[in-house]
Amino acid sequence: MGQSLSDVARPPSKEEITAELAEKFARKCFEPLELYSFKDNFKSLADHQQNVRYLKEDTIARFLELPDILAVSPIVFHMLTYIGAFPFLQDAPVILGFEQMIMVVAIMTERYTKILSRGASNRRKLLFKSLAVYDRKLSEIEKQQYDAGTSGPNSNTHAPGFAIDEAGDDLDDDTIDDDELVLAALDSLDVDEAFKTGDSHAATTHGAMIPADNFRKLIMLLLLLSPLDSQESLSVYVNRVTGTELEELRTTAENILSTFINVEKSPGITYAQFSHVIPSNFPFLFNGFNPLFEHFLFSKNLDFSKRKDNSVSKAMAPAVVLPPLLQDSSQIMNLNVLSQLSFFINGNELFRRLRLLYSGSEAGFSMGSFETKVFHWRAPTILLVSGTRLPDSPSNSGSEGVFNDSLPPKRFPNGSPADRDRLIFGALVRQPWRHTHRECFGGEDMVLFQLAPHHDVFPASSLNREYVAFAKPPIAHPGINIGCPHPKTAQSSRHESLRHLGPVSLVIDSSFEYGVFTHDYSSGGAFSTSTSRKYNFQERFQVDEIEIWGCGGDEEARVQRERWEWEAREAEARRRVNLGTGDIAADRALLEMAGLIGANRSGGSMA
Repeated sequence: MGQSLSDVARPPSKEEITAELAEKFARKCFEPLELYSFKDNFKSLADHQQNVRYLKEDTIARFLELPDILAVSPIVFHMLTYIGAFPFLQDAPVILGFEQMIMVVAIMTERYTKILSRGASNRRKLLFKSLAVYDRKLSEIEKQQYDAGTSGPNSNTHAPGFAIDEAGDDLDDDTIDDDELVLAALDSLDVDEAFKTGDSHAATTHGAMIPADNFRKLIMLLLLLSPLDSQESLSVYVNRVTGTELEELRTTAENILSTFINVEKSPGITYAQFSHVIPSNFPFLFNGFNPLFEHFLFSKNLDFSKRKDNSVSKAMAPAVVLPPLLQDSSQIMNLNVLSQLSFFINGNELFRRLRLLYSGSEAGFSMGSFETKVFHWRAPTILLVSGTRLPDSPSNSGSEGVFNDSLPPKRFPNGSPADRDRLIFGALVRQPWRHTHRECFGGEDMVLFQLAPHHDVFPASSLNREYVAFAKPPIAHPGINIGCPHPKTAQSSRHESLRHLGPVSLVIDSSFEYGVFTHDYSSGGAFSTSTSRKYNFQERFQVDEIEIWGCGGDEEARVQRERWEWEAREAEARRRVNLGTGDIAADRALLEMAGLIGANRSGGSMA
């Protein structure tokens, strides 16, 4: 009648759960050929000790071709030994055996989303934990800050700065809740509720931070990875980690790192900063991990060029020669800037898709040249403008004085330290450029951004539609205005001698000689304010270069070329409409019919 304790089914062990989850990932996340390739790669790469096969740090670094000069291999290996412990993260670091590498590849390639849809958005939290180090002292400080921050409404009395440093941010609901990705994994196996509750709190983000130097190295790697294809070798970008290219890569990484922290004041990045900045500024930051770890799913030992009878197939498809990542060279845009853009603009719109439509240094710094080169491009464009910050004591003479006189008095400080005075701003404009007379053009899919010396992204808002104005005389203040009310005509604005700058705006004067970027955090406008710099600032600068890059392929270029050719034919037809043909009598008769000469109108000499 009764049952003994031995008859009751015992709960599964961690090893059994890990094995079952790995088997489920392998079966549902990978194609059969991919799983075969993974097994082949693991077998050929693994070391063997006491009946255990595992991968070492140098083996993984060599297989993935991580550049030694970046010194990023220990950081990546630390990540993998943590993620390999999934779903029992409290057991990290783990030896990277077969089942652990299944977890690593499924998570790093985001293949896990095929079965763990509830935890699909939580990879970011898992990546933070895998990169973080834990400091008990930091945890105690956070706890004290949290207690102080909840003691009263006036507890936050520190000077304004990086708002993501405010007390208590690390102890929000996202942190204290169970890790959804882990729970989703355990739910997929129907594991007993009591068992998973006991393990889900093992690794929290309290007292955790990513060391600034580690994150800088990882950013440099991610900049290299951003254009990578799943079957492309990372070694093809070896030129980007040598000489001046390496210095530019490091500078770009520094600009990105400054979005998270002030490295001179903070040793590392907390989870509050990490989770606050990435969604708005770097939604595609970790996309490069996907193709990198898909390398484990392609075995070099598979040769599909051979037939079953071991004869080589004659009908082999020729190798496809891909165009370069960036087809044109310029002063602002380079591969590092392109990779930086791909962190918040989908890489499918950028890599091998950009064409230089206009460069001020080549075509001339004028609105007319801009119009000729850009207006007939019917696909999205990227505006880039670089400049040097103007001195705090403005000049009252020359063109600089005229520009300063057109602006309201400067009320805000600069947005970055004085020694970092080279500025790069830009905008993604998805509508074709055109003249504006009374209303701006653009839409809520626009993005205003800064790339140097601080990375920042200002998405379009819906508060108003003052997105882009391309205004020429008789407008009172002609030029390119992004995020500003449309300038009025000179006649209607006789009493308005100053430009009207929007709360978050970029203005370039009509001579393309000077510009100003404004960030009024307390006001709302056509573009959202910064998520990392929650304070007011303004940058006034002398323009060094302006570029417009067209996002599109051969079809967009063909349409633009046909439009140019049509306009050239029309202009030539108007110029030669029976005039200048050498037949003076015919030309005079035509002008008399048009009423331009004759009937007491001389019209000038025809001779």
